[in-house]
Amino acid sequence: MLLVKNITKRYGSQDALSDVSFHVEQGQIVGLLGENGAGKSTTMNIITGYISANEGEVQIDGIDLLEKPKEAKKKIGYLPEQPPLYDHMTIREYLCFAAGLKGVPRKEAQRSVDEIMEKTNLSERRNMLIKHLSKGYKQRVGLAQALIGNPPLLILDEPMVGLDPNQMIEMRNLIKSLGGEHTVILSSHILSEIESICDHIIILDQGKVIAENEVKKLETEHAVNNHLVIVVKGNKSKISSLLKQSKLVRDYTYTREVESGVHEYRVITASDQDVRDEMFVLFSEAKMVVYSLNMEQLTLEDVFIKLTGKEEKE
Repeated sequence: MLLVKNITKRYGSQDALSDVSFHVEQGQIVGLLGENGAGKSTTMNIITGYISANEGEVQIDGIDLLEKPKEAKKKIGYLPEQPPLYDHMTIREYLCFAAGLKGVPRKEAQRSVDEIMEKTNLSERRNMLIKHLSKGYKQRVGLAQALIGNPPLLILDEPMVGLDPNQMIEMRNLIKSLGGEHTVILSSHILSEIESICDHIIILDQGKVIAENEVKKLETEHAVNNHLVIVVKGNKSKISSLLKQSKLVRDYTYTREVESGVHEYRVITASDQDVRDEMFVLFSEAKMVVYSLNMEQLTLEDVFIKLTGKEEKE
């Protein structure tokens, strides 16, 4: 559906993007991540045709954006970080206006707008002025505008920004429902939302792609064998003493009491090898019951910090 190949964008002598390439399949929901200044917005602006690249090419559904810009842009629905809304219009008036701008025939526009308002849960508020809507509903209207014309590719720039927790859940479910029928590229600073919505991740750092994979594969790929989470039943002081004296353990942290007499620890082992079998034997010989003994699972936030080197920079 989308091919970005060897894109470079320069501002003076500074490269905002440097040889960026990736491919997005039909129906995927892809998260575009990066710190401020990493190149996310520049990438989205190039894909939508708002700005041009110095080098490289963009193809949308097999259509070259540079050679056939009008045809390619018809394939795109775009929700910028600040939706371009007209506060003096009602929701329905605005969406009909957007349909006219996109060249949707008038007969089709009425039906299309009604269907999109139904899909985005705006039907009951169709006659409300946009200026009277909450932030969450304004984001919905912006997304509805992006859906006008049924474009196969949706570009959503920070669609969660400024939303309260309930509005985030509603927007998350709405975006997830669009996957399959539409290909979605989504940027956000809220990594937990990206993790729950997207099935594929692209991470940018200093204008370059530093990682690209499915979310779970990315988390597994960067996990480390010597970080364990252990849940053990027994006396807390005895468990701590056993960990402190063991040659298998380099460091440990007490996390919480899971239930009465059952304790959780985060353990860094002395070896980079998987020593879970040896750890189990250690507790068994001490007549302590091991409830669970697992490698610590990395979150998308852990992977992001690890790859961008944020901790080292700070």
